[in-house]
Amino acid sequence: MNVLSVGATIVKDNRIIAGGYNGSVSGEVHCIDEGCLIQDGHCIRTIHAEMNALLQCAKQGVSTEDATIYVTHFPCLNCTKSIIQAGIKTIYYAEDYHNHEYALKLLDQSGIIYKKIPFNQHHVAQYLVNKS
Repeated sequence: MNVLSVGATIVKDNRIIAGGYNGSVSGEVHCIDEGCLIQDGHCIRTIHAEMNALLQCAKQGVSTEDATIYVTHFPCLNCTKSIIQAGIKTIYYAEDYHNHEYALKLLDQSGIIYKKIPFNQHHVAQYLVNKS
C-alpha cells in the first residue's frame, strides 16, 4: 500500500510553534520499518501530521488560539474538527486530498480561512518575487 507523506507546521505571531508529520505513536514501530497496520483502508498505527503538531502544542503548553496551520494536504474530517477546536484561524494547504464535504461545511461555519496554495516552482518563484 502506498502511504501518503503529510507534514504540518503551526505558526503564531510569525513564529513556528510546532511541526508534525504522519507517523506512529511515540515508542511504537514505524510503518517504514515494519509495514503499515491496515484496517478498513487506513493505517491504524498512524497519527496524522496535523494532530501531531496540535498535540506537540498541548504537551508543551503552547496556545494555538488564532494561529495558522500550513499543511501539505487538505486535512481529514477528524483533523479539521481538531483544528477548529484548537482555535486555529487559517489553514493553508498545498494539495487537495479527499476534501470531505462535512469538513468544508464545518470550516465555512466556523469562519476559518482555508486556502489552497499549490507548492510548485512557479508558485514559489511568484511568491518570492511579489514579497520583495
